Amino acid sequence: MKLPSLLLGLFLAVATVLVLPPTVARAEDPATFEVAGFTFTRPADWAWIPVNSAMRKAQLRPGGADDGAEVTFFYFTGGGGDVDSNVKRWLAQFKGKEGVEKIEAKTLNGVKVTFVTTEGTYASGMPGGVPTMKENYALNGAIIDAGEGSVFVKFTGPEKLVKGAHDKFVQFVTDATKTKK
Repeated sequence: MKLPSLLLGLFLAVATVLVLPPTVARAEDPATFEVAGFTFTRPADWAWIPVNSAMRKAQLRPGGADDGAEVTFFYFTGGGGDVDSNVKRWLAQFKGKEGVEKIEAKTLNGVKVTFVTTEGTYASGMPGGVPTMKENYALNGAIIDAGEGSVFVKFTGPEKLVKGAHDKFVQFVTDATKTKK
């Protein structure tokens, strides 16, 4: 009788940790993490989320657990497409607001970075799949030249949150360009 109760309790504890997303950063969440030789310093109010795709190198949650915002990191050695193709693909995922997109290529600390911003109705989902339409969303994106490939940093979420965090996002990426190994 004790063993089934113990197993049930263990199962519920594990299921809670795996299923329920954290709403705030935990003490054990890494303060820094590396993608393609760049060290990113996670803002304290952005929670670390274990990656849920083999393609993702890291994943963060700015804001609350229920608002749908996420910052995802991808890196493809020698692949992932060129900057222009990725910018066009990102912008095509947003509809409804004309003339709000902004593309800005910069060299930061000797590293080429292309920043992309836009807003509107976001078609979220895997390329080729059925998208989930999310109204009043925005994008802060960065494509960082890592030499042998590119690091793609994509921050999507409710428009107010994403636009309000624009300067923080740019600084977050800028700080990482100082760390290239």
